Amino acid sequence: MRMSGVAALITALVAGSLLAGTPGSNAQGIGASDAPPPGSSSLQGIDLDTVTIPELQARRDEGSLTSLELTRAYLRRIAAVDPKIHAVLYTDPSALRQAAASDARHRGGRLRGPLDGIPVLLKDNIDTRDLPTTAGSLALAGRPPAADAALVGRLRAAGAVILGKTNLSEWANFRAAKPTSGWSAVGGQTSNPYVLDRNPCGSSAGSAAALAASLSQVAIGTETDGSIVCPAGMNGVVGLKPSLGLVSGRGVVPISAEQDTAGPMARNVIDTALTLSVLTGGLPAGLGDASASDARAGQGARPGKAGDRRDGLRGKRIGLWRLPSLGPDVDALMTRTAAELRAAGAEVVEVTPPYQDRLAELEFPALLSEFHRDIDAYLGTRSGPRDLAGLIAFNRTHARERACFAGQELFEQALAAPPTTDPKYRAMRAELKDLSRRSIDETLAAHHLDAIAAPTNPPAWTTDCARGDNDVIPSSTPAAVAGYPSLSVPAGSVGELPVGLLLMAGDRADARLLSLGGAVEQHLRAWRAPRYLPSAGRAAR
Repeated sequence: MRMSGVAALITALVAGSLLAGTPGSNAQGIGASDAPPPGSSSLQGIDLDTVTIPELQARRDEGSLTSLELTRAYLRRIAAVDPKIHAVLYTDPSALRQAAASDARHRGGRLRGPLDGIPVLLKDNIDTRDLPTTAGSLALAGRPPAADAALVGRLRAAGAVILGKTNLSEWANFRAAKPTSGWSAVGGQTSNPYVLDRNPCGSSAGSAAALAASLSQVAIGTETDGSIVCPAGMNGVVGLKPSLGLVSGRGVVPISAEQDTAGPMARNVIDTALTLSVLTGGLPAGLGDASASDARAGQGARPGKAGDRRDGLRGKRIGLWRLPSLGPDVDALMTRTAAELRAAGAEVVEVTPPYQDRLAELEFPALLSEFHRDIDAYLGTRSGPRDLAGLIAFNRTHARERACFAGQELFEQALAAPPTTDPKYRAMRAELKDLSRRSIDETLAAHHLDAIAAPTNPPAWTTDCARGDNDVIPSSTPAAVAGYPSLSVPAGSVGELPVGLLLMAGDRADARLLSLGGAVEQHLRAWRAPRYLPSAGRAAR
């Protein structure tokens, strides 16, 4: 992904987001003189549910908003709303000081870019030197890491406000054979904000649920296979799994260096793209000023007029991988989505990427060997258990680690797995890389496609510790194993429960994928705010 491509993409997305209006936005703000109730999603005429980063920065330039006010608003929402969903583990005691420092930079004309002063939540498997980093496990609940993860350093250097840490599926869902996504011994169970007895998917459960509930402007998740995009889809937000290697993995609790990546999550594509540019160091100097200028130029424009990104679908060829195994309701939603994309000028053809059965057969054994290697290396940097064997012993002697599910079968299988120096392992990983890349590359080439699209997720299942997850979701696997980018944007809902559209493309096609995702987002306009219903009855169990 060339830096010039990032600059062009972000400039186009910024202009489009301001001129076309926010996707799915029908809510009205309150007047600047009105005092919002505790936990309100409105702040001085700004609807936190729908506002974008360029719009916030334009307000700062006008003098009608400060980072301190924005950060306080999000902290109030966390205090008022998070007890319903349990998405945020801790807030950063220095968040208001960070915001005040950003405001001082703004007054002095020294802003560091578009994320300066913007609140960000981090998944709690990303190292922070001044906050706990637990991966959801009591085994890491002692001293914080000695240093920030590399991506946290980039966020701090860009002036972002580290608001706090989010809950996750413990050990990123790589502990038990039948885990419950969104549960950890440290944070308990995160709920889906749309229907509280439904699951948020994992493992970036807290990051996605917090965004759906408007507890932060953006969040960072991590993925090995599906752990950014599935929670994004199931909680009705946007999530990008970047191309492998674009975002540094140093200081992130690992599963597999061959597949792990952190990535940005937000309520819209423009904020996702801006966050990616900071995580990758790809934001050209001066773009923050340009964004604010575009914001001022776009004020008062009506949705659907000049700058509307929906024209970006005209002439695009998209391959729809239907995946009817996710159920008739999701399949019907994909039929409607394809019709809407065609109406916008896209060509949609049905495809089935090859080699999926073989990928499913090989991926898990390879991850077991890689996890043993990588978690031992990581634990050596922390206080607590020093290796995987010590971690297994810890879980056996701490009852809270078994409060939702007792199993640690994946830990035990990883301990017995062949080392990554074993020739059979090496052949397995080489075949995985080859077949996963061919599954996407050959499909793109055979049908002359700009991207492959698939349902990101089924409707959220009921959370049940005894049963575990009901989450055989194959759409994320080809891009995850290949190291190619994938992007989930809201496609619609089955009843109250959101479903995402997953877009995939070739290696380092992140900028093109975000551009396409922005156009899809603007046309589908599928986002809507959660209602925190206690239950949706028996449907979509």
